[in-house]
Amino acid sequence: MTKVPSPCINVCKFKRAGHCIGCSMTKKQKSAFKKLKKSVHREAFVELVIAQQAVLGRYKHWQQAYDKQCHGKSAKNTVLDENKAA
Repeated sequence: MTKVPSPCINVCKFKRAGHCIGCSMTKKQKSAFKKLKKSVHREAFVELVIAQQAVLGRYKHWQQAYDKQCHGKSAKNTVLDENKAA
């Protein structure tokens, strides 16, 4: 099984009260994601980031960029697929 890719989309500019303008994660969240090894934990983390983006607003670009990143790493984007079905 392929690892769930990081929610980071390689923008990394922390201009929104410590949140990245690309993915909404803070530096601590980026560090925490790297320590997660199980896919179920990584998927839950990505779901947390999606919820955080909804609260913060202005992250509609992220979904397309993350989907492209998953495709490039040959990883199934299970998190976004589940959200589309809901």
